[in-house]
Amino acid sequence: MSLTLYEHPFASYCWKVLIALYERDVPCERAQIDDDADRARLAELWPMASIPVLVDDVAEIALPESTVIVEYLDRRGDAPPLIPADPDAALRARLWDRVIDGRVQTPMQKIVLDNLRPEGTGDRHGVEEARAALDLIYPVLDRQLRGSDWLAGPEFTLADAAAAPGLFYARAVRRWDEEDLTDLTRYYEALTARPTVTRVIDEARPFREFFPLPWPDHMD
Repeated sequence: MSLTLYEHPFASYCWKVLIALYERDVPCERAQIDDDADRARLAELWPMASIPVLVDDVAEIALPESTVIVEYLDRRGDAPPLIPADPDAALRARLWDRVIDGRVQTPMQKIVLDNLRPEGTGDRHGVEEARAALDLIYPVLDRQLRGSDWLAGPEFTLADAAAAPGLFYARAVRRWDEEDLTDLTRYYEALTARPTVTRVIDEARPFREFFPLPWPDHMD
């Protein structure tokens, strides 16, 4: 097997790549990154030692960054590409992928990671800014989803592969008003019911004890 994905099942950016792998039914070995020794070995492939990293032994390439990996995976398998062939549709998919990563994932991770800081070094102001940023983007997503099954249009794309982990974990740390933002809620329910997304949620379930906040009762 030529592909190896360095990842962790609980890591949100790894979910994006795993969803793409499952959507496209691409065979891939998985190397789980658990500790400092694993990170040191990963740094030999990618000096930042961040996950995910996809290694293609045949092409002799190591690719970091989830969006780039998804685009690379579009070359494999027979499923429709997650970045559409139509230039306008591709632009929309890339746009909303960037929105999710920057406006959902980033503040969500700020809230989570602040709880991993040593005692007395927390960034209370930064966490409040992150919560406000999520409160701001949720209505934007709700408006974008009016009359649309998926985030960037009628088909499941890169944007939705990004939104699944982003919204899943954001809902755990800063739940939106599900009765008011009905299109966002409908979309979230469709996302988490999609088999590829259900699979990554189930694979991550055994690692919830590592979440630095109490796991909310409203989360599956």
